[in-house]
Amino acid sequence: MSEELFQSMFESTMAKAIIALLIFSGLLIIFLITDKKSHSAKPRALTFSAIAIAFAFVLNQITLFQLPQGGAITPLSMLFIVLVGYFFGLRQGLLAGICFGLLDLMIHPYVISPIQMLVDYPLAFGALGLSGLLKDRNSIIPGYLLGVSGRFVFSFLSGLIFFGMYAPEGFSGFTWSLVYNGSYLLGEAVLTVIVLAIPAVGKLIRQIKLSVTE
Repeated sequence: MSEELFQSMFESTMAKAIIALLIFSGLLIIFLITDKKSHSAKPRALTFSAIAIAFAFVLNQITLFQLPQGGAITPLSMLFIVLVGYFFGLRQGLLAGICFGLLDLMIHPYVISPIQMLVDYPLAFGALGLSGLLKDRNSIIPGYLLGVSGRFVFSFLSGLIFFGMYAPEGFSGFTWSLVYNGSYLLGEAVLTVIVLAIPAVGKLIRQIKLSVTE
């Protein structure tokens, strides 16, 4: 199949409907796998995840710096997916990231092959949920950095494997993908960590975590 055919397939109404169904299914699974003693834990996890995905999507449309072949520095959009993992754990975080990636695929598809689609959308954004591995830390910053690092790995692999041919003169596919993807992900990570390092912000996140998880 040609790249044009893959792109047209994912721009079709049927593809968007299927993706929307997958997003709904992902949120439903978040509800089902939340295992807390409180009867309100399941709806809280579902509600917070849906709100976080919505905020992340809105902020993802606001670009502070845009690269020509995709990728941008946004105002803290990745943070909201990281929060799901930090609040509710690894499984919920991964699923929220996958749902967000599918939402981005539905609105802004750029697909040249099925594997590239998987790597760039559900896997790359799903990796933000790795923050759930560090959900017991007092600060969200380690979990945030872990999640962003996970996204970088998949974005780097996609750039190397599928877009390395577009590397400008003087760059190999490896170095170009490293520089290209590192520039916008590191830029947003630095901006977000500066905000998270503000004591009042860290305190607010801890208070929200207590209110939605207990």
